[in-house]
Amino acid sequence: MRWKVAILTASDKGSRGEREDISAQVIRELIEEEMDGHIVQYKIVPDEQQMIKKTLIEMVDQYEADLILTTGGTGFAHRDVTPEATLEVVEKQVPGFAEVMRSASMLKTRRAMLSRAVSGIRGKTLIINLPGSPKGVHENLQAIIDQLPHALSILTGVEGEHKS
Repeated sequence: MRWKVAILTASDKGSRGEREDISAQVIRELIEEEMDGHIVQYKIVPDEQQMIKKTLIEMVDQYEADLILTTGGTGFAHRDVTPEATLEVVEKQVPGFAEVMRSASMLKTRRAMLSRAVSGIRGKTLIINLPGSPKGVHENLQAIIDQLPHALSILTGVEGEHKS
């Protein structure tokens, strides 16, 4: 199955064109190469909670993304509000993805414990927060990418919870 994936970057500098969005490029490459995903929407917005929330809802409702991967806004800075926006949008939390990403990142840097990334479900869409750095995006997505097709298959009804 070819999964519909949306990418949302939360970055003040990126939204003003002051920084190249390399993290989104890393996401695109991994999704297309390792998951046969198709990018249906990509957007950069400032670190504004209501704008992030509105864009996530749009990606679910209008683009019918199976998976939304966010990058940026998961740290301790005052304007880092991606997890809060995500929690306002999701109907169910899925803590396992964020837990595995933090755990895998801890093997590389103790700063991984500072990630506030969350993941959850809205309708039939899985939303996962990734860090803002290209290296962090790569490490975190690599830690979970093998389980995404199965999770999406269950969520979208392609298969039951347990494969026969």
